Amino acid sequence: MIYTDTEARTLRTAVFGAMVLVSTAEPGALDQESHAGIRALTTFSPALREVLSADHPVLPEGTVADVEAGVLTALRRSTEILSAKSPADARTFPEAVLAICREVATADGFVGEGEHAVITRVRAALTG
Repeated sequence: MIYTDTEARTLRTAVFGAMVLVSTAEPGALDQESHAGIRALTTFSPALREVLSADHPVLPEGTVADVEAGVLTALRRSTEILSAKSPADARTFPEAVLAICREVATADGFVGEGEHAVITRVRAALTG
């Protein structure tokens, strides 16, 4: 599947941004959490993994609230992009992103209230 540069950037922002939101929601082992998130990328199709690994993710700038709003928008837009270009990936994308979020949240053995709240907002963005 061929994605435009903008679409590919949106997909990377969504996936890696969701990991960052969960990882920074609670103090914890950022290194363990980021490694857990990277390992969980295997839940995506090979074609989508290729898009995600093709370049560095770019996160929104601004306040913490601005970053979260931008990532949640990227998640919603990603579901639209995938629905139009790859229905198979569109069906598996929400659960794959949530699996990554769970891996990140549980990397230190404990899911805090902040992590749980972020995962809830990520789920809402993915399911519209």
